[in-house]
Amino acid sequence: MASSAADLTEPRVLAHTKRRLFPDADEGYVVVDTQFSSDRWLASQHIDPEIKDALSPFNHVRVGTGYPDLVGVRTLDDDLLAVDRLGDDPPLIVVEAKGHTDHGRVDVERGVVQAYDRLHEANAAYVAAPASAVSQSACTLARELNVGVLGVETDGVVEAIEVPRIVGNRTTTETSAIRFQASAQGVANKSFGLNHPKNYLAYPLAVHHAADTEDVLAERVVRAVDDARTGAAFLNLVDDDPDRVRLTPLGREVVRFALREYGSVDDALHAFDDWKRSRKRFCDIAPKWGMLTRRVVYAYPATTLLVEELQQMHADRIAEPTLPQLVEYLHELHPSFAVELFVRGDEDVRSRVLDADGELQTAALTDGAVYHSPTVFQLKAMLYHAGILTTRGAEPSNLVPAADTWALRESVV
Repeated sequence: MASSAADLTEPRVLAHTKRRLFPDADEGYVVVDTQFSSDRWLASQHIDPEIKDALSPFNHVRVGTGYPDLVGVRTLDDDLLAVDRLGDDPPLIVVEAKGHTDHGRVDVERGVVQAYDRLHEANAAYVAAPASAVSQSACTLARELNVGVLGVETDGVVEAIEVPRIVGNRTTTETSAIRFQASAQGVANKSFGLNHPKNYLAYPLAVHHAADTEDVLAERVVRAVDDARTGAAFLNLVDDDPDRVRLTPLGREVVRFALREYGSVDDALHAFDDWKRSRKRFCDIAPKWGMLTRRVVYAYPATTLLVEELQQMHADRIAEPTLPQLVEYLHELHPSFAVELFVRGDEDVRSRVLDADGELQTAALTDGAVYHSPTVFQLKAMLYHAGILTTRGAEPSNLVPAADTWALRESVV
């Protein structure tokens, strides 16, 4: 993405900055504001397809009193931050980008003030601009306000001119959506590969078993061992570290349950033979396991939000909302979370579902292909088996959104 100085428009500056801050797509999570999903930037500038591709996925995330150009979560390189640290969790980062316009001026100081506003809910804020446009006065202002300044060169190199300190913040539902996607429980770039909770509950039992974990799971429960491990990590039953898989406190509780009910994890795993290829609701054929499943899926961050809003929809006399109705309802209250949880991150899909102002394009919600499979298929199926929802999920290729209902099996009246 090499360019001349005059070509360092805001979208191009932001693309270079995103590449510098988030060089590995598998580390952390980042979204760019929906204004950059348009084909044009200002009246006379096109956004090159390569730039749009580099900037996606898009979402319209409110932080402070506005919508930063970039919001993400990642552990940053040491040269991008002052030495102060705040805890072990990766910081929530926001960026305001400034670039050359038709009038030539780059308002870096305005970007500093905008970035400073985001520090009420972010851990680190930056302004990114062409390096040649960064003045000493802008740097002085940024230093006083604890805002980082990133200078972007024409060849795409991004250097930290001023580095910020990490600060604490208050978390909102909007920023929580991005933190959620960056966590082990996020669904952005990964998938629940299996749609029955027994396959995930069995994984901590197999880890605790004296024999090889993968051999035990493949022989006794499911051959898709990698999918079972990934799903168990999503549900916070195991820590899936590169060196070894370790049980979490919730995973150890699953083992305790098995020991209490069966005497050993080996005997507990024998019970799984009876449930292979069963289409019946798990909480009905194995009530105690069903209650354990309910506890596990309630610990998943998205479940509480979904159940509470479905309960409110029931109170609002929408007893059996369809999938588009649910997404529309959630988007009114928790727009970033609704998009991150339900809508695929592909650039073309996000551009269909959200316009450049971040407004929901409801007509697109009738197409099953725009939905994120781990939510509408696997997560919904688990909520069904736990006895929370009335119907199971469906693959997006087989999904008819207008006929797909999301209703609580027991609503509180």
